[in-house]
Amino acid sequence: MNLPFHIAKRYLFSKKKQNVVNIISLISVIGVMLGTMALVIVLSVFNGLNGLITDLYGSFDPDLKILPTKGKTFIPDSTFEQIRNMENVVFYSEVLEENALLKYGNRQRPATVKGVDENFTLMTGIDTMMVEGNFILDSEKYQFAVLGYGVALDLGVGLTFVDPIKFYVPKRTAKVGHNPMNAFKSDILYPSGYFVIQADFDSQYVLVPLDFARKLFSYKNEVSAIELAINDSDEIENVKEEIQKLLGNEFVVKNRFELHDVIFRMLKTEKAAIFFILAFILIIASFNIIGSLTMLILEKKNDISTLRSMGADEKTIQKVFLMEGWLITLSGGVLGIILGVIVCFLQIQFGFITVAGLGNLVDSYPVEVHLIDIFIIFTTVVLIGYFASRFPVYYITKRFLQFN
Repeated sequence: MNLPFHIAKRYLFSKKKQNVVNIISLISVIGVMLGTMALVIVLSVFNGLNGLITDLYGSFDPDLKILPTKGKTFIPDSTFEQIRNMENVVFYSEVLEENALLKYGNRQRPATVKGVDENFTLMTGIDTMMVEGNFILDSEKYQFAVLGYGVALDLGVGLTFVDPIKFYVPKRTAKVGHNPMNAFKSDILYPSGYFVIQADFDSQYVLVPLDFARKLFSYKNEVSAIELAINDSDEIENVKEEIQKLLGNEFVVKNRFELHDVIFRMLKTEKAAIFFILAFILIIASFNIIGSLTMLILEKKNDISTLRSMGADEKTIQKVFLMEGWLITLSGGVLGIILGVIVCFLQIQFGFITVAGLGNLVDSYPVEVHLIDIFIIFTTVVLIGYFASRFPVYYITKRFLQFN
């Protein structure tokens, strides 16, 4: 039988002579519990936000994107045919992006025109993000444009109107003459719908057929990027390395996170910062453990003398009260984790806390509980409990035993 653990357990649940010791011990458990529960909930919310952003970007961004290291465009050669035929590549899409001035009625604004082929819809699933109209770029007779909701709102575009959207771009070989409009090339398309993904996309992009974009920007076979969908998400990094070796230094291959590394890095930094802030609050809450153990040691001085007379050494006596501190911490930590997981589960199931301003994309705050976070939180609680118990146990018991 583990004697220190057995005695510590009796001390934790037995009624003390001074009721204030019970109260301080209860406050210690509640403080650790609330701190732990806050850690579980907040980190799970950050996981949910990260997952939401990943899903939103996945509706527009590919798994892998091949970009030139120099210049804006390139012509795919036979090497890209090898990439197209790779076993893990499900969809291969050529895109052409350039800036243009859009005009609709009396309104005008710049936007990024992205020419895409028929594989783009299958690869990204952007057709599920349409809030009005349909995702139609090319039909048997006509070609259309699909606008981000922010672009459509600024231009005042209506799907029931008969006016087309006019695209203006500078001619690549034009010289400025007496009439400045001769230096611009223009074309028109009718809108077929609006999409809502994320503010950066909604207020910037207009999707058009790839051949229309090439004609508008005076290109023949050039593309600005190759976008790929990979059939196994676990193999994305391996495929990326393989393609990078195949293409050499003239191209760079980026995954979805690298395309928006600032945003995802910011989320990770914020999550880490919040974790340390809440962990610091947990450390402050653990000061109650110091007070609880100090008063318990003073109350149990007769028990300490009895244990000494029965042959217990200094280390055994210290283990008793160290175990007491650990039991207080573990009780609060386990209860906090259980309550935190329950709160997260209720939010996932019923969505009590809603999100405003995201339309039909999400109704409530996204929450994801990760086992690795639970493990890190539990480990942190155990370490805080150990160091919070170590000082009063080793210092006070040592001083007490010196005078007895």
